[in-house]
Amino acid sequence: MIIKFSERLNLNESLYSGQTFRWRAHDSWNYGILFGQIIKIRQRDNDLEFYSSSGCEEEIEPLLKRYLRLDDNLEKIYEEISKGVQIISSIQNYSGLRILDQEPWECMISFICSANSNIPRISKNIEDIANTFGEPLEMDGQLRRTFPSADVLADVSIEELRKLGLGFRAKYVSAAANMISEGAIDLYTLKESSYDEALESLVTVPGIGDKVGNCITLFSLNKLESFPVDVWIDRALREWYPKLIDKNLTRSKMRPWAQEFFGEYAGYANQYLFHGRRLQDKNTK
Repeated sequence: MIIKFSERLNLNESLYSGQTFRWRAHDSWNYGILFGQIIKIRQRDNDLEFYSSSGCEEEIEPLLKRYLRLDDNLEKIYEEISKGVQIISSIQNYSGLRILDQEPWECMISFICSANSNIPRISKNIEDIANTFGEPLEMDGQLRRTFPSADVLADVSIEELRKLGLGFRAKYVSAAANMISEGAIDLYTLKESSYDEALESLVTVPGIGDKVGNCITLFSLNKLESFPVDVWIDRALREWYPKLIDKNLTRSKMRPWAQEFFGEYAGYANQYLFHGRRLQDKNTK
């Protein structure tokens, strides 16, 4: 099925920029697990071609448009966040990169697993959890599994999770699963809450601090003012905004500074800064 669009979109940069962790490229297609099924998708200029393992493309189309946030006005967003030559350069290099609107539960566990980790290891952790506890799916000879629900993971022991290589993160994944399963937090209700209310609720979960909480609010709870500060953002702000950033500014204070500086689309600024600064080191090696 074909989706035509007129706004800017760079599908590959959007899928592989550290927002989500289960997309795989194969034979010109990108395969991911969305909406309880395998989705394969590719971009050809201003067309998106996609198919689903269920064969229900007409039902999937509006969900996929929302996932890719095709209604976001990137021209307006770029105008708002273009503050500094480095972010302008990142926007030029990765024009069309969009924030993804992910399923909150999988997003939560993905970023709990991101603590002291890297993108390949996070991808392996999430895939291993799915392969061990998820439901089987098949498309084009590819065998994948759904990401297990909170109810399923709540019945998994911490030791079983540790065996998947989660290390200290296992206890946090278990705690999150139990809190969600028991109804202590309703992630979909948080979509309708304010940014401050959503973040305040998320940080009550063991293993979720300000950085991980902001990742969850940005990538799955529709809070585009979110601004997660990790090592790459710390480096980007200190190196690229030295006249504005006090050298003694802590990461906890960087976030509100950046939100005020970049405004209501600070989350988009964050992703372009993160992607640009991370690939800067990779491309110079």
